Amino acid sequence: MLYLSQLQGAPVEDSHGARIGKIGDLLISRDDPSQPCVFFIEGQEDQSWYAPSAGVTWRDHTLHLSLATSQLNQASPPFPPQQVALAGEVLDKQVIDLARKRPARVNDVCIGENWRVLGIDNSPLGLMRRLAPPWLLGKRSKHAPASFIPWERIELIAPPQEEEQNGEQTGIRMEQIALPPQAARPTSGQLAELHPADIADIVHQLTPGQGARLIEGLENEIAADTFEEVDTERQAQILERLKSERAADILEAMGPDEAADLLARLPEERAQELLHLMTPEESEDVQDLLGYAPDSAGGLMTTDYIALNDSRTAREALEAVRASIQEDIRAAYVYCVPDETQDEKPLLGVVSLWDLLAASPEQSLRELMDTDVISVQTDTEPREVAEIMAKYNLLALPVVNPAGMLEGVVTVDDALDVLLPNERRRKPRRMY
Repeated sequence: MLYLSQLQGAPVEDSHGARIGKIGDLLISRDDPSQPCVFFIEGQEDQSWYAPSAGVTWRDHTLHLSLATSQLNQASPPFPPQQVALAGEVLDKQVIDLARKRPARVNDVCIGENWRVLGIDNSPLGLMRRLAPPWLLGKRSKHAPASFIPWERIELIAPPQEEEQNGEQTGIRMEQIALPPQAARPTSGQLAELHPADIADIVHQLTPGQGARLIEGLENEIAADTFEEVDTERQAQILERLKSERAADILEAMGPDEAADLLARLPEERAQELLHLMTPEESEDVQDLLGYAPDSAGGLMTTDYIALNDSRTAREALEAVRASIQEDIRAAYVYCVPDETQDEKPLLGVVSLWDLLAASPEQSLRELMDTDVISVQTDTEPREVAEIMAKYNLLALPVVNPAGMLEGVVTVDDALDVLLPNERRRKPRRMY
């Protein structure tokens, strides 16, 4: 096993034994990191080349080329976006340890004899290897590191652009910075396979800038699910570091109640900007929720629920449930109203999903519904809402206005959040 620290800066000799420069970096394919490394050779007088690993040998702490410099491809930074520069983008940076679901600092990079990247060294010895001479470390410098993380088990965090770093220091948002065009850097897909709550735990261990870059690489639905697991203060910090269009896309994919809680933490000018970028339908739902007092059932509820005419059959209701799942609305109840197409819907009754599954397909909701509906008013205090749900073992509680019109529902996860101590809540108080 070789280490990047041993290779970086090592002398390079051509096929005639003449020294032509030193190893500046090792590059691997971003799409297929199992491919052998390519060497970036820094020569004199601003000359530099790419050297394929198939044409090099390593002996006596020197890289020997089987080719003359005239046969090498010339190169110069910045490197193509489809390549990862191990020294420039990985060494001394933080990566995500997918197995342990936490960030890890890269103290060194481990290279196999076939010039393929094996993994990273997260141990103190990896740092010492770069600072102390080999004779001082002895045989330990050649052994596998104690904190070895295989390459296939890590996720890279996209590096910040120089303009982005300057923007963070001066408080300028990303869309106010003229960034040069660059290829998209999607995540490997392994991070997206984690549960959103696990990704959120990782985000909490990163800086807001790193968290924003991690969120940036996720698809909208996964980014939204992750955002909903992040505490609202950190959500706002990350949202400020995303471009407005990207932030609006994520807000649209979130539940309207979660989006409202997040927007309420932003300066009103910024919140209005993002609302205007959202689709009118999504924006209207969020703005309606922002109109309720934060310490009330109205401020706690969501408008994602299923309301159907009481004349509908159980078969039609189950079809509506299936359709809602495709829109990421997972309802435990169907609420019965006289006319589902009207904005104002008097609440007539409720049917649980279990009752629908047990019912005859042609039974009407009017026959199945429970008319003794337990509900709360929009101005009911959140703690009372949570206590009612606990008392009656409800997964969701309808919220009605003084006229008995259905306004939304409070789901059990938001009710539980109310019962947690303040320091453990995901949703702090709104700013307005």
